[in-house]
This record gives sequence, C-alpha cells and structure tokens, in this order.
Amino acid sequence: MSPDPLRRELGGFLRAVREHTAPADVGLSAGARRRTPGLRREEVAALSGVSIAWYTWLEQGRVAVSRHVLDSVCRVLRMDPGSRRHALELAGYHEETAPPADRDHLRRLIDPWPGTPSLILDERLDIDGWNPAYRDMVLDLSKVTRERRNLLLLLVGELRDAVPDWARLARGLYGQFRTGADRRPDDPRVRDIRGLLAAERPDLAHWWECRSVADFTPTTVEVRGVPMTLSLLRPVGAADASVLVHTSTGGEPRHE
Repeated sequence: MSPDPLRRELGGFLRAVREHTAPADVGLSAGARRRTPGLRREEVAALSGVSIAWYTWLEQGRVAVSRHVLDSVCRVLRMDPGSRRHALELAGYHEETAPPADRDHLRRLIDPWPGTPSLILDERLDIDGWNPAYRDMVLDLSKVTRERRNLLLLLVGELRDAVPDWARLARGLYGQFRTGADRRPDDPRVRDIRGLLAAERPDLAHWWECRSVADFTPTTVEVRGVPMTLSLLRPVGAADASVLVHTSTGGEPRHE
C-alpha cells in the first residue's frame, strides 16, 4: 500500500529539515567521519525518544504520529514556529477551521487605497483580486490570462523586468507557497503551478524542489523604479486569503 500523500509530505519535510540541522545545534559533535552536514536519523530518533526503525518509517510516510511525539521531533530539529505549525498541519493537527474569507469585502477594502498597489491572494498565491493602484502602478492583470494570475508565475515572467530583485522576492514567496501547497498534494492547480515554474525556469529547479517553508516577512524591493515595502496581511479569522500590500517608500513611478 502506498503511503498517504500527507504522510509522505510530512516525511519529506522532516527529512529536509533534519538534513539542514547541524549537529552543533543539538549539542552533538560533527565528528571526523560524518558524511553529511545534517543530523543522522538515529540521532533524531534517540533525542526524540523513539526507535530508529519507527523514525525511519515516519520519514517514509508509513506511520501516523501522535502530536506529543511530533512536538518532540520538532523540538529536536529546532523548528521555528512556522515550520512547526506546518509539520503539525501535515500530520492532521489543525487549528480550528476558519470560514472562507469574504473576497468581495476585501475588494471593497483595497479599491480606495490611492498609491497603495494591493493584491488579494489565496494559499496557492493565485490572485483573486487587485485594486486600481496595482493596475496603474504595477501591472494590468486584466490583460493576463487566468492561468498565469499567480504571483510566482508573474515574478518569473511578466514582472521580471519590473522588479529587478525578482529572484529574492520569488524565493521568499515560494516558502509561503510551499506552506499551503504541501497540505494539498493532490490539488491539480498546485501541480499546474509547479509544472509551469519548472518549464519556464528549469535553471531554478533546486528552488521548486526545495521543501523549506516560511511565513512571508515584509521586504523592500524596487517596483518599476519605486522602492516599495511589501507586506502580507491576513484577515482575522480567515485562513484561505491574504492581502499583499505595496507601500511606497519614496520616489516616482517609472512609466514605460
């Protein structure tokens, strides 16, 4: 029997974190004969209080894990709050389910914001809405096909010239995308986005295969010649939508 998709994603995520956790981080010596920079499975198992066989099955997606044991593994791997939350959600330990966000309300909220380009995003970073400021100052999304209305796809395509530091921004957003995508391993739209990213930028395959997850943190980039700080805002009580706000830090837009 093949592993459950979410168990398989959890196992792959734990393995990736383990391979990037240095022995010194958990008080172990690297040792002269260590072949990889990360922790060994047997080290994580011992520190977590489980057998090496069971921990191996966990990384292979073959067993369910209790919250208590998973919390222990997360502590051993020194996960930050975002990574720990991601691991728990992959294991099925969700917070109370929130109702869907009211997209119409969000559109009414961002439409009047002058000089503040804003996007409504879902968990896949698909764009559900934008305001006139985004259309006028960044990109007219009505001219972009629905299939390509995804922030990651735009950054590696239509927005690459408009955002000189597109690669750093895309890398940061991919961690946010992965957080949502890993919970939907069978989602056809997630597969489509990954397929388009791999086809359009095969040179960045190491990005698209990376299992790192992260909450997006405010960052400043130049957008069409204007320095802007990008912040991701989440409506209270809604887990399926966020608003990406571009706040100008000075300068005038460059019209092409």
